Amino acid sequence: MNIYDIAKLAGVSIATVSRVVNDSPRVSEKTKQKVRAVMEENDYTPNVFARGLGLDSMKTIGIICPDVSDTYMARAVSFLEHRLREYGYDCILYCSGYQQEKKENAVELILKKRIDALILVGSTYAGHSEEDDGADYIREAAKKTPVFLINGKITGENVYSVYSTDEDAAYSAVSGMIESGRKRILYLSDSHSYSANKKLEGYERALREHGLPVLGELKLYAKNQVHYVRDILLARRALVFDAVFATDDGMAVGTVKYAHARGLKIPEDLSIIGYNNSELSVCCEPELTTVDNTGEKLCNMTVDNMMKVLNGEEVSQEIPVKCILVKRCTTDF
Repeated sequence: MNIYDIAKLAGVSIATVSRVVNDSPRVSEKTKQKVRAVMEENDYTPNVFARGLGLDSMKTIGIICPDVSDTYMARAVSFLEHRLREYGYDCILYCSGYQQEKKENAVELILKKRIDALILVGSTYAGHSEEDDGADYIREAAKKTPVFLINGKITGENVYSVYSTDEDAAYSAVSGMIESGRKRILYLSDSHSYSANKKLEGYERALREHGLPVLGELKLYAKNQVHYVRDILLARRALVFDAVFATDDGMAVGTVKYAHARGLKIPEDLSIIGYNNSELSVCCEPELTTVDNTGEKLCNMTVDNMMKVLNGEEVSQEIPVKCILVKRCTTDF
């Protein structure tokens, strides 16, 4: 029996249970009696989490990301840390890597710390699909502390997801290239994560709805390294394409370098769209058209919602956020 079970049986939030544990004046006597009765019936002993919510004694948030050297992850952690400090909270950062066992170990380890809530940065924690997300370890963690996922969706009690509408963004971007006359659009990715798979679904949907075939030869997975992408494309001289949709700006910049090496004109001969609207998108020539997945907005919304949850307020468990196509010089539509 845990705080989540007591809250569910009593029909109140976990924050309300913690306030009852700490005899907070913010809870009515009627509610206190109801919650205490449920606690007594189920022989519930409050733990550190239950007491910490009521007393605000920990003021520490756990953050886990796969790899802080990744540009998207690094920016997200920076946004989160800054916003948390505005609320008077510190944070503990763990880097889990991408392997399932290591992600589970990271969650287990950070839960042993005195944290008020847990933030998971990146769609890798949402698995590969909604049908088989491999996220039961996260649902178990949510029985001990609120869990907030950035750019991925997991359903479960006490789990809150804020995510980019990647499928719609990819669909819109690829549709724009098709409608400008592109017929063979290369899908370039380095991942099979939840987010990447959503982008792939949008790419394929755009092709089908515009009467173009979905070809396996035009789906390429490679390392997210500029020169690696350039070289692997140069090595595949038989691969014909007139546009590229890349799931990261780094891969898109590699495509720009490939075009320069081949003497192709951008965007006349090759149209290119990247993803994330990172600094890389303006560090190449021509500057890159890219999808801005509004990472800072996702982080700010996550922290704001977290504070509401810790204060006993109700928030939506799933919040989709629209992406923005930033048009620069590598497209002509």
